[in-house]
This record gives sequence, structure tokens and C-alpha cells, in this order.
Amino acid sequence: MEKVRADKLREAGDGHDGTWVAHPGLVAIAKEIFDREMPQPNQIARKRQDVHVSASDLLVVPEGSITEAGLRQNLNVGIGYIEAWLRGTGCVPLYNLMEDAATAEISRAQIWQWIRHSAKLKDGRVVDVALCRALLDEELGKLRAVPDHGTRYEDAASLFCQLIEAEVFPEFLTLPAYDMITAGIG
Repeated sequence: MEKVRADKLREAGDGHDGTWVAHPGLVAIAKEIFDREMPQPNQIARKRQDVHVSASDLLVVPEGSITEAGLRQNLNVGIGYIEAWLRGTGCVPLYNLMEDAATAEISRAQIWQWIRHSAKLKDGRVVDVALCRALLDEELGKLRAVPDHGTRYEDAASLFCQLIEAEVFPEFLTLPAYDMITAGIG
């Protein structure tokens, strides 16, 4: 609850006009913070004069390092979310955070980009299909080892592999997942 409270305070302080919550039980926390921090209907009058963004700024490739831990987290959370989604759960608590399709979309999109552009991990290894499959197998083993957790990990891992290995970026991960559900796979 403290993470939720801190996040809502950050959002209100950053000028957001509202927020979302992953569970109805969190509405009271968000409402209390936004009612206190934003008593007006919106924050449009609150301008960020310190921020200046040009069109070319939006095209700059970000700098920074890619770690094995980050790649593993993308694989683990992506598979974990898809597994829950295949069982009919639209949001799922993973590692003390409430995750939804957006998280899985970010995870698989980032890995897809890293593979396409032969990105390198901080230790120099190239992010390629072979590395991703090896780490995915290890993360899948960790997920399977959690008792009473989920039943669709194999399907989720298979779909995640298809998404990150596709030649053309699949528009939404939920589209092939719907196909799996309607075809009765798993």
C-alpha cells in the first residue's frame, strides 16, 4: 500500500489530472491523495517551463546499459502475466507490483527490439534468440517451481517466444493469445 501511496503522490505532483488503480480496494488511497493534492478539476494551469522537447529529441536512441537481470525480469514478468491472462486474469500481482497487459507489452517489445538490433548486455553478450531462449527456459523453471501458482506457463512461454522472435513486430500480444484461447489450446 505504501508503494501505491508513493506512486499516486508522484503522479499528482507531476501534474497528472487523474490516475488508475488495478483493484477497487485501492480507489480510496488514490482518491484521498488526488482530492488533497489536486483540489481543482485539472492541472492544466500547471506548466513545466523547465521542460523543452523537440521533435528530434523524440527520435534519440536512449543510452544506458542492458543487464542480464533486466532481460531476465522482462522474460519472467512477460511470461508470468501472459500465463495469468490465458487463465482469464487481466491483472496480476507480480513481485509486489500490480501488472497488466501493458507491462507484458513493454517487456516483449523491448526484447524484440534488442534482438532486432543486436543489442549487447553490459557484459558484452549479444541479445539474440539463443540467449533469450536459454534465459527464458531458466525463468520458466523458476515460475514452474512456485507451488499452486499457475497452469499455463508452457503456453505462455511458447507465445512469448513467438512474439520476441517474429520477423515483423506483432501488433498486440493479446491477439495471438485470444487465438490460443478460442482454439482451445492448453
